[in-house]
Amino acid sequence: MGMILYHGEPNGPSLAVLAALAESGAQADCRRIDLLAGERHTLPGLSDATARDMGVEGEGPVLVVDGEAMTESVFIAQFLDESGRQTLQPKDPYAHWQMLMWCRRVTERCAPAAAFLGCRAHSAGKLGTPVIASEDLAARWDMVRRGDFPEEQVTDSLRHVTEAVDMVEQQLADGRDWLMGPLTLADFETYGWLAGMTELVPDAFAGKGRAAAWLGRVRAHPSVQSALSRTATTTPETSWAPGPEINRWG
Repeated sequence: MGMILYHGEPNGPSLAVLAALAESGAQADCRRIDLLAGERHTLPGLSDATARDMGVEGEGPVLVVDGEAMTESVFIAQFLDESGRQTLQPKDPYAHWQMLMWCRRVTERCAPAAAFLGCRAHSAGKLGTPVIASEDLAARWDMVRRGDFPEEQVTDSLRHVTEAVDMVEQQLADGRDWLMGPLTLADFETYGWLAGMTELVPDAFAGKGRAAAWLGRVRAHPSVQSALSRTATTTPETSWAPGPEINRWG
């Protein structure tokens, strides 16, 4: 089974997948692409735009296995874990459900907010002009390109990031080191979206000692250090491309 992992800078969903790959011990040919230039939409040998461009995650990594493209960082991380050591997903069915529900909360609420705020701070004026099959994603590219960041969405995004940090703080209240007890995909996915928010939304982290310590533990973990070693910059946490659509129902 030949695997090629196309990824952006180790931030957001690309960080989560790169860390999961390192933890799994699975073998993949890792190829960094410039998400801001739109290189995800012109991957060699992939003509099926539905498989490549239509993920709800926005500009995330793409795993190609024997010519078939897979998107969405949580699903890719699960695939990699199950292709390797299988240590990042609880064996207990209920605990597994809890982990997936946590990841869903992060990807539906925190991820759109973090990508929005990250693009607002770092990406306006830097985007290329790729042809994008998804109309929703193309519209988000246009908004970032124009610097169109409505204040109501800024306020809503700040709230969702703050809620995510609160969720982490509360989850760690019993003294556990990792979100689900043992280290799981939830730690990598959550860290990927929150690491770049410490600078952009500092008030969300004020007084949240457990969340801050958890961020430090995740960053220091060997698999995350492996992911971060793939950066081409000194500040991968400032690398943001258009992400998931902001939830319309609050």
